[in-house]
Amino acid sequence: MKLNKGFFISFEGPDGSGKSSVIKEIYNLLIKDGFEVVLTREPGGTNNVIAEDIRKILLNKIEYKFDNRAEALLFSASRAQHVHDFIKPNLEQNKIVLCDRYVDSSLVYQGLGRKLGVEKIWEINEFAMNGCVPDATFILMVDVETGMERIAKNRSDKMDRMDLEKKELHQKVYDGYKFLLEKDTTKRLVEIDASKTMNEVIKNVYEKIKTMLN
Repeated sequence: MKLNKGFFISFEGPDGSGKSSVIKEIYNLLIKDGFEVVLTREPGGTNNVIAEDIRKILLNKIEYKFDNRAEALLFSASRAQHVHDFIKPNLEQNKIVLCDRYVDSSLVYQGLGRKLGVEKIWEINEFAMNGCVPDATFILMVDVETGMERIAKNRSDKMDRMDLEKKELHQKVYDGYKFLLEKDTTKRLVEIDASKTMNEVIKNVYEKIKTMLN
């Protein structure tokens, strides 16, 4: 099913919210319904070695002593390459682009979690995104304790540098997403209760997406 224009959807949420599992199922459902859709993720998200090498640096478990500003700039640099190589070309082909994390992660993790300021991080990323702001962003919300329990149970052997952050940062991230939802005037952000079963979450998200596409 060909759309008249591309449609860009990002998925966000605290660590352990289940968004990566949800987005894969949403992708499968869209394919089954005949839509032209591509799936990607950040940081990285492109075959270009630049973006993926930046991802390796950002998520490596090695104790890099990142300056907070350097971390924020690396995320935005990877995003700029991602937009140029993958997101924009697919949107121009009128495809649906599903992205696991995007700019709102930077607003929350670096803007609020690292206390660099939401406005400053948006300014940096506005340049990096080059006009590619999502048409819709689903924010899967789950409390910090539940999220950390899920991580420990389901992917303790695959935890990256951000997963291993102290509970204090994870709480700031949760509060940050709540802040974005409260302040959103564009109606781009859609809150999803991720404490429900995976099937319930997937059904809820997919019904909303079908309404948007129609």
